Amino acid sequence: MKVKVAKWGNSLAVRLPKHLADELGLVPGRTVDLEKTGTRLTIETAPAHTIPHYRLEDLLAQIKPGQKPPPFQDWSAVEVPWPDDDWSDIAPTDQEWDAMKRQAETKSGKRRRGA
Repeated sequence: MKVKVAKWGNSLAVRLPKHLADELGLVPGRTVDLEKTGTRLTIETAPAHTIPHYRLEDLLAQIKPGQKPPPFQDWSAVEVPWPDDDWSDIAPTDQEWDAMKRQAETKSGKRRRGA
């Protein structure tokens, strides 16, 4: 089959007849593979990439009774040290915290029973 090459912006384009596009399942936006071999240009429909779908039941079914879990692997790109910050100098004491709660309750008009 012969078709004309047309200009499309700064590129060139080949228009595909509707019956071929329908047979190949081509729609606007679909990705195809192009391969050049000598003077031959091959257009091949690329398989549609699908995201794998997992169900928790299927994943759990793969674990055999008594099987140990795999060892832990840290996938972080950068090692993050545990913070050594000491906030005790600015954190309220238990008595201060209780006083703040009582003050908030009296402002809202609610009092705890037995307080």
